[in-house]
Amino acid sequence: MIETTEKRRTTQHIGAAGELLVQYQLLKLGIDSARLTTDAGIDLVVYAPASGGATTVQVKTVERSMPAGGRGRLAIGWNFPHETPAQLMAFTLLETDQVWLFRIKEAQQIAQQHTTSGVRRLYWYTDPETPQRDGVPLLQADMANFLLAKRAPLLFPR
Repeated sequence: MIETTEKRRTTQHIGAAGELLVQYQLLKLGIDSARLTTDAGIDLVVYAPASGGATTVQVKTVERSMPAGGRGRLAIGWNFPHETPAQLMAFTLLETDQVWLFRIKEAQQIAQQHTTSGVRRLYWYTDPETPQRDGVPLLQADMANFLLAKRAPLLFPR
C-alpha cells in the first residue's frame, strides 16, 4: 500500500514549509534571513540593511482553511504564546502561500482568544460572505495590510 503525501506530512514538515515560505517571500523582496534550528521561540533572523540590525521572527503555519467549529464557515487560526522572545510573528497559510507579518504587540492586541496559560489565538474567516457587524468577526480581506509583501518594506527598510 502506498502512503499518501498527506499522511506522511508531520507538524515539523508543515512548520518548516511555513518558515521556508516566509524566507522565499523575503528573498523575492531582496531581504536576507536565516532559519534557526533550535526550538526557542525564534524561527528566523531577518537582516535589515538600512538599520544594519537583525530582527527575530516566530512563524506559525496552517495548511488550509477549515470550517469554524467543525461545521461553520471557512476560517484559519493560529495559537501563539503571549510571551515570546521574537520581535515579530509571521502567520502562514500553505494552501494559498500567503504570509501575514505582525509586530508582537499587534498580534497580541488583535488575537481574539487568550487563555490563562498564556496562549493567544488569532483567527479570521476566509469565506468573504461571512457576515460582519462593526468589523467582527475578522475577515481575511481585513488583514490585507499585514501581508508580508506590504509589511516587509516597512519593517526591514533597504
